[in-house]
Amino acid sequence: MQRYFVKDRANEDRFVIDADDRHHIIKVMRMDIGEQIICVDPDGKSAVCKIAEITDERVVADVVQWKMEISELPISITIASGLPKGDKLEWIIQKGTELGAHQFLPYSAARSIVKWDEKKAAKKIERWQKIAKEAAEQSHRNLVPQVLNPMNFKALLEKSKEFNYKLAAFEDESRSGETSTFSATLQKMQSGESLLIVFGPEGGLSEEEVKAFKDNGFNLCGLGPRILRTETAPLYALAAISYHFELMR
Repeated sequence: MQRYFVKDRANEDRFVIDADDRHHIIKVMRMDIGEQIICVDPDGKSAVCKIAEITDERVVADVVQWKMEISELPISITIASGLPKGDKLEWIIQKGTELGAHQFLPYSAARSIVKWDEKKAAKKIERWQKIAKEAAEQSHRNLVPQVLNPMNFKALLEKSKEFNYKLAAFEDESRSGETSTFSATLQKMQSGESLLIVFGPEGGLSEEEVKAFKDNGFNLCGLGPRILRTETAPLYALAAISYHFELMR
């Protein structure tokens, strides 16, 4: 059943769908009055709904049954990615959303080849947020992850103060055989707590960045014995977190 994140409710038992989602229902899915969809409100509550009205501006759907489902990780994970080349960040956002990330934080790292262009910022962020929304719908999430505006390294360190736990994935830790920090952090975490995990761009983290992370309360961690690409490492971490909190419970 098709899933839509809906901002507006006419009342407690009626959703109002417009803009791109209205177009998708009518033009792509070719749905009609009486067909059923799943609507999710801004609080993450979802319901099976029946389409009751279709106009040139909106689709109205009435609640048939509220759903009691849990599809969110019990902890909040923010993925901070050093700006990578090409469409790698789009891949991270799409797959990371499917794997349960709560938030994405792109940042300009010392070894980022890509330089952030503020003139193109609005369109880029809009596209990234759309990718997150579509991936959340496809994977039956109850919340759409937020994609933050890319920030510089200093701003990243300041932002990190908001989190309960902070890790930086560092390839030298993997090379040296470090295996405990990531696992030990997950074992400490309680439901509702937050974790920021930072990943470098293609060239990895610089020595200055590693020192700054240590000085600002981060723990460095390895992610197994193999060196992972910048677009693979966040997905590995999210899969491991899902296994720990959802399959092992």
